[in-house]
Amino acid sequence: MFAIVETGGKQYKVSKGTVLRVEKLDAAVGDEVVFDKVLAVDLDGDFQVGKPYLPGAQVKAKVLNQGKAKKILVFKYKPKKNYRRRKGHRQLFTEVIVEDISLGTQEETAAVE
Repeated sequence: MFAIVETGGKQYKVSKGTVLRVEKLDAAVGDEVVFDKVLAVDLDGDFQVGKPYLPGAQVKAKVLNQGKAKKILVFKYKPKKNYRRRKGHRQLFTEVIVEDISLGTQEETAAVE
């Protein structure tokens, strides 16, 4: 049982109990977040693909941590001109654990179409 979700412009393959580091979300530690941009779901051999998303499908997760990734250094220079610049960047992230994957009821999906 797994799902492919989209968040922060990236796609992740998740299953129940998966711990993910996604782009920063506006949620406090301990909050529940719902990813509704589900691209595909496999529930015990029943594989469904959305166009582009599956209507009614959801992945529920709990926020474990908010933090910053390791520092990335960007260095630029011009040779023979004594021009050097060093810049650092730390990307913000949210760490979540997947608690539930649901496809939604058939009535909900029929109403959306």
